[in-house]
Amino acid sequence: MGELLDRWRAAARDAGARSDPDTTRAGEKLLARWREPHRHYHTLAHLTAVLDVVDQHTDLAARADVVRLAAWFHDAVYDPRAAGDANERDSAALAESVLAGLGVPAPTVAEVRRLVLLTAGHTVAPDDRDGALLCDADLAVLAAPPARYERYAAAIRREYAHVPEPAFRAGRAAVLTGLLALPALFRLPPLASRWEEPARDNVRRELATLTGEPEDAG
Repeated sequence: MGELLDRWRAAARDAGARSDPDTTRAGEKLLARWREPHRHYHTLAHLTAVLDVVDQHTDLAARADVVRLAAWFHDAVYDPRAAGDANERDSAALAESVLAGLGVPAPTVAEVRRLVLLTAGHTVAPDDRDGALLCDADLAVLAAPPARYERYAAAIRREYAHVPEPAFRAGRAAVLTGLLALPALFRLPPLASRWEEPARDNVRRELATLTGEPEDAG
């Protein structure tokens, strides 16, 4: 927790936030959100994984400091019962409120808000390097080794424990089908070259399990 709080303070400072107790308190509140008991996948481990990808590939970003802040906020509001993109919209609004209150310049706040909203559909313009890095980092788990991917899928099911099995299977299958319909799951060439094929294999395998249909190798 201490290391993550240090990473938050550094990210906020690099983006122009004041270095004062308010910034620390804001980080503590964010960490508390990521530790909510209903989270099983969208946890501190996911936040850390996204931040790690961003930190490992800062050379691919136009403004890595902004991407880091967007990573901190991209699932800061997470309610599995929310409809549509409500979580992303609420997370973006939270980012806007918190960062403005910490003195982050308005253009930077607006850019963090824009990046957070991109994670609703992971559709990124070809020239949007920062959006690509955030979305690629957010979806990196899709390319995990099969055993880890299965743990991720099981954690998602636990977050939706309130949904009956038939409805969950239908909803999750729709999400996975939407991912497979994207022209590419990963946009940045250094990441896509390593992750695209194993990610699609994992998603197709889970989709086949959910629908009971043979796995499509296409």
